[in-house]
Amino acid sequence: MSAIGEQPHYLGHRRRLKGRLAGAGLSAFQDHEAVELILTYALARKDVKPLAKELLRTFGSFRGLLDAPLAELLKVKGISEHTALLFRLIKEASDRYLREKVLALPDVIASPGDLLNYCRSRMGGLKDEQFRLIYLNTRNRVIEEEVLQEGTVDQTAVYPRKVLERAIRFKATALIMVHNHPSGSAQPSAEDRELTRNLVQAAGNLQIKVHDHLIIGRDSHFSFLENNIL
Repeated sequence: MSAIGEQPHYLGHRRRLKGRLAGAGLSAFQDHEAVELILTYALARKDVKPLAKELLRTFGSFRGLLDAPLAELLKVKGISEHTALLFRLIKEASDRYLREKVLALPDVIASPGDLLNYCRSRMGGLKDEQFRLIYLNTRNRVIEEEVLQEGTVDQTAVYPRKVLERAIRFKATALIMVHNHPSGSAQPSAEDRELTRNLVQAAGNLQIKVHDHLIIGRDSHFSFLENNIL
């Protein structure tokens, strides 16, 4: 406890954290310090270091914390809805920034790292499988991107038809397919390979180029283009 007239010790620590952020950015922070700093904007009169460390223990990593559902965050003692929504806001703001960066690229094929960063951020922490399409024009600029289906991505007759209907609607001349593997491994299954072959063939019949099929795992990715099996 602080003596009368003295400020609590954590207030000086908060000022130091904010000063470091202003001077060197978040890259200079350890994970628990980054979480501490976030918590200072939700919990004004409290030493948040123990809570920051508890959150990282509970969710395993900084990324795991940001990917955590609201319901899971609220199970942690000391986390209110206000605080949980702050973590959701940070994650969603990051995803929006990366999406807009991809949409602004003059040639997404020439900047595969930006696309991959967006897909990893948006899909890497999902608990369910998601199939996403990125539509391109003749200059390989992104026209639009959307989630075509959520749930199990399997080989069904509806896929080529749905993909091509959407591509035609957006007047796309090329596309990139992306889906995630919630199990963690990004290696394509036999069904993934068959689905890709069928979509490439169906799109080719309409002179629509499939540039890549990306599979996003928890800590890795697989590119059909990079592995020369498109």
